[in-house]
Amino acid sequence: MDKTLAWLWLADAVGSACQYAQELLALYPDPAELYDLLCAGTEAPPTCLTPRALAQLQDTTPFDFEERLDHCLLSGIELLTPDEDAYPAALRDLPDLPLVLYLTGDPACLNGQRCVGMVGTRRPSAYGRQAAFDLSLAMAQAGAVIVSGLADGLDSEAHRAALQADRPTIAFLGTAIDKTYPAANARLRTAIEKGGGAVCSEYPPGYTGRTTGTFLARNRLIAAQSEALCVAEARTRSGTLNTVHHAERLGRPVLAVPGSIYSALSEGTNELLRTHRAEPLCKAADVLDILGIGAQAAAPEQQRFDPAAVSPDAQQVYAALKPTPQSMDALCAATRLPAGRVLAACTELELMGGAQAQPGRRYIAL
Repeated sequence: MDKTLAWLWLADAVGSACQYAQELLALYPDPAELYDLLCAGTEAPPTCLTPRALAQLQDTTPFDFEERLDHCLLSGIELLTPDEDAYPAALRDLPDLPLVLYLTGDPACLNGQRCVGMVGTRRPSAYGRQAAFDLSLAMAQAGAVIVSGLADGLDSEAHRAALQADRPTIAFLGTAIDKTYPAANARLRTAIEKGGGAVCSEYPPGYTGRTTGTFLARNRLIAAQSEALCVAEARTRSGTLNTVHHAERLGRPVLAVPGSIYSALSEGTNELLRTHRAEPLCKAADVLDILGIGAQAAAPEQQRFDPAAVSPDAQQVYAALKPTPQSMDALCAATRLPAGRVLAACTELELMGGAQAQPGRRYIAL
């Protein structure tokens, strides 16, 4: 029997994000042994198995999965199991680790790399988009592998930045491995696969099972694969904060990009900072220092600042800035904006490369 068939048999029965997967593997590191036990009927099955999983294991055999295995081989879909060296080492300690991980692209980037997660809202502002892209670009140029979810918005910006840096990037899907969601990201996915990156999923090709919670389940994989998790922009109630929860549970450091106090899109990130659940992320070196990659590698050539990419408040403040330092009072008078909004705009301009802070809370244009 091809051992992969036994893994497919077991994984299909217990389902994705199985809470007792690690416990089951401790008892039966080779699922073929479990199959032999159930066939013999001489010993009681593991007590950790749910009645539904046990019933499916007894009603099926590994040989029932030959067609799926053949389909994957013919379609260029790789299957990684915990007994293989290519399986992501960062996922091995998860209590609910995937028993089978489906992959397209190159599995080499899953191990031996310094991985950083970049996540955020699917409907970002121009500020959030540029922050996610610029920070991901700088981290990728410094040698990090960017990990995200191939979703709309900031996930896509992170992957595109890694590709621009000519570095591999890793995407975890919440859908079947042969489905790209959203479909508009099909070309981006192809670029990831051709660029030495990997697209991974717990769900087999043609998956028709339960879809509720699959995206939340994949968030634990993004957090686990990442040595540090970055949040570029997020609301207070979002799937992004679910990924943060997993990162905290796994002991991964979390960093968040500060945002305008007037933007609902930054309420989640600002709350992470206010409650000290995250460290500020204002430049790539904030993450790279944690990874020990070194700040000297974190200073790639900056993109030209684009005033059109920032908020209206930041545009007003930028227009009032000069090569000589301007005080907060002077900027408030020039823009007729309250101090809080001017300060938020200056912070935004600093991050986007349009302004630089000077002693005494004064700012100059760059």
